Order: sequence, then C-alpha cells, then structure tokens
Amino acid sequence: MTARIIDGKAFAATLRDRVATAAAAFTEQAGRKPGLAVVLVGEDPASSVYVRSKGKATVAAGMESFEHRLPADVAEAELIALVDRLNADDAVDGILVQLPLPRHIDERAVITRIDPDKDVDGFHPVNAGRLATGLDGLVPCTPLGCLMLLKDLHPHLAGLEAVVIGRSNIVGKPMAALLLQQSCTVTTVHSRTRDVMGHVRQADIVVAAVGIPAFVQPEWIKPGATVIDVGINRTDAGLVGDVDPRVVEVAGAITPVPGGVGPMTIAVLMRNTLVAAGRRAGITIDAAL
Repeated sequence: MTARIIDGKAFAATLRDRVATAAAAFTEQAGRKPGLAVVLVGEDPASSVYVRSKGKATVAAGMESFEHRLPADVAEAELIALVDRLNADDAVDGILVQLPLPRHIDERAVITRIDPDKDVDGFHPVNAGRLATGLDGLVPCTPLGCLMLLKDLHPHLAGLEAVVIGRSNIVGKPMAALLLQQSCTVTTVHSRTRDVMGHVRQADIVVAAVGIPAFVQPEWIKPGATVIDVGINRTDAGLVGDVDPRVVEVAGAITPVPGGVGPMTIAVLMRNTLVAAGRRAGITIDAAL
C-alpha cells in the first residue's frame, strides 16, 4: 500500500481564491477592505519571513495589511499599548502578534489583551472557551486547516477514532476540540502517556504535532489510516515532519512536509480575518469558508 498524498498547497490555493472573492464582496458592501494588523517584535529570521508571507497573502486576498515592527528590547507596556490602539482601530479586523516574543515579555499578558473578536490566531482564552463549548469564535489557524483537509477527504468524520499527538494550546488542544465537534472519538496522547503506540495503533485518524522529527513510526499506524503531519522540523537533511517518511507505505492518506499542513495556516489566517471583519460589520460571510 502507498498512501494518497494530501495536497495542502493546492487546497490552500483554492481557499485563498474563495477568500479573495468573498473579500471583494465584503469591500463592496462595507465600503472598506478587511484589515489585518501583524506585529513583529525583534528580528528573528524565521518570524520575519513568515510575517512577509502573511503581508503578501493579505494584499493578494484584497485586504489591507498593517505591519508593525518593534525592536527586540521594546518594553512590554509599549507592546500592550500598541495592541490597545489596534483594538480601537476600526480599520483593523484582525490582530496577530507574531510568536515567540522576547523572554522579557509575558506572552499571556499580550495575547489576553487582544480583543477576542479580533484575535485571528484564536489564542485568546475567550476563543478557547468558545471552541470548547461549541460557540462561534475564532479558531487557531493550523488545527482548523487540518480539519479542512480531513473533511475534504472524509466528508463524514462521525464515529471515527482519532488520536492527537501533542497537547499544546496552539495545535493539540484545539485540534482535539474540533474533532470532538465532528463527533469523532478522540484521544490525546502526550509525553506522560504510558503507551503512545498502543493508542495510535487504534486510530483511523492521526494528527501528529509534537515537534520531534520522525517521531511517529510505521508500526504505530493502523493500515489505511489518515495521517496529518503538523511538524516542521529543520534538520541537516532539510525540513522534515513529526512522522517517519516510511509511514507512507502503511497509511491510506498522509500530508507531506513541506506542502501539506504548512500552506493551510496562512490561508486559514486570511479566512479568519474575513470572518472577523464580517462579524464586526454585521455582514454575512459565505459559510463555505
């Protein structure tokens, strides 16, 4: 058996096209473009590249891009003051503070200062609570992108056994909540789980998000299972995922690294910005997004 390769790059391109069409309709109705503000503190090379990519994607989607760059030694109070100004700015529908922040800044203090209705990263505790209780909110981009890929492959997820490897607030926990909403039977495994392989072996769906290169081994995978590899790890051999490449010989479908989950994150960020704009303006956004 050789797994079907899930083309996240192609799906993301289609999603960006749908967002651009809906954004044009929003602009015509609202008399302004949706706006995304991205805040970068310091000069971390990877973060700088990511911020540039977000800016380009925002403009390509027909939205306003507001970029704020602050020095690495900026005071926490100054960063929070900027967030406050963006919260009050009617031209800004989404606010994203690029993580990680320098050590002297409390990330939680900054994230919780963002207006939950502009929190397009979906990290605010209010949005986490909305997700956990089934209320409408803004959902973290990466797990929502994973769910979109899964639903494209499996339109009816109800009843499937799903294992999420990792329990981070950014991917693991929201991914588990999203799968529960789809009526999957969900198990989350982590560093303290006694028998990770035993749990994973039962899964129809495996989402790996641990940040350890080639952590998931072929013998862990139930033949024919769908594997979503969230990991992006830089090694001497280049970018590799959290899943051993040999899993392709066992799984039914798998996301590649790169070209799988990665492209979905920015595409979903554009989607979240448009959804936030629609909610703030009282304009209905296409439910297909």
